Amino acid sequence: MPRVRVVAVMLAIGFCLSPAMVRPGTAETAEQFYKGKTINFLVASVPGGVNDLTARLISRHLGRHLPGSPTIVVQNLQSSGLALANRIYNMPGADGLTVAIVERGVPQVAIMGDVNARFDPLKITWLGSVSSYANDAYTLSVNSTFHAKTVEDLRKSDRPSAKIGSTGAGATNGIFTNIAKDVLGLNIQHVRGYRGAADVFLAQQRNELDGQVVGLASIKVGQPALWQAGAFRPLIMFGRTTRFGEFPDVPTGRELTKDPKVLRLLDFAEAPFFMALPLIAPPGLPADRAAALQTAFMAMVKDPAFVTEAQKMNLELSPIDGEAVRKVIAQMQATPPEVIEQFKTIAGAKH
Repeated sequence: MPRVRVVAVMLAIGFCLSPAMVRPGTAETAEQFYKGKTINFLVASVPGGVNDLTARLISRHLGRHLPGSPTIVVQNLQSSGLALANRIYNMPGADGLTVAIVERGVPQVAIMGDVNARFDPLKITWLGSVSSYANDAYTLSVNSTFHAKTVEDLRKSDRPSAKIGSTGAGATNGIFTNIAKDVLGLNIQHVRGYRGAADVFLAQQRNELDGQVVGLASIKVGQPALWQAGAFRPLIMFGRTTRFGEFPDVPTGRELTKDPKVLRLLDFAEAPFFMALPLIAPPGLPADRAAALQTAFMAMVKDPAFVTEAQKMNLELSPIDGEAVRKVIAQMQATPPEVIEQFKTIAGAKH
């Protein structure tokens, strides 16, 4: 048989035996890929906080909305949100089997130019956010036994200062504690170094602290019994442009100033709340798997079973998709440099 005919026959046989290797459109589908697999769901925080509880809720529901119905297992790294974002962004051979929930302020840290941020926030695969803070607020709340009944009481220098606790350096709760103290001029003593919101709540119960800056949803989800017992008193609502309906007498942070520079600072500082509980996956995923994760996320947040369980947890639900998260990040990136510099000073303030 002539050499040309031999080659032709061999190619034909190979084509018939292994069509997926040479035919377009016959590669492994997202359903084939995910079937029987396990997705590792990474959480930076220790167990018990709103990010951890939200991740565990999602892990119980997201899989059935993904093609192939993979199992999802939560892993607490007990590291910083920045370290987790770096890990996700620089993950070699990303295949769609790792997702994470990150602190909302992590993209902001990268925009600020932090040398430890080794990722481009707009290149991360954003799946969406469970909350856009439509029905939530980031509150400066004190123990109900503390003397201050309104924010005006915190302006009085002749009364004991409020001992407000926060977590690690650069944490959102610490930044807003500094804004309340240094920008809005409130009588506050900033106490740093707690591992997470749960530890701050314990310190409040021991009367080591008078309060903290924390989301209403975090209080309701993480401390439901204390919330129902009226143990906390909100004094300021950050992360909102209007007052929160549940507490019509509590002012927003924006109401406490008329200074346009401070208002611009608050625009940048509060932006992450509008993507409050974001899910991410590594950049560079196969397009069909990225689309499957994003579509599954939005299907999940509309699922009655998910909504019912979230409501039982008092979790604030106002979901947005990955593209809406990207728009918030792009708006932060458009912030004037002088505003970002002022924010950086506040975020790194030492007192």
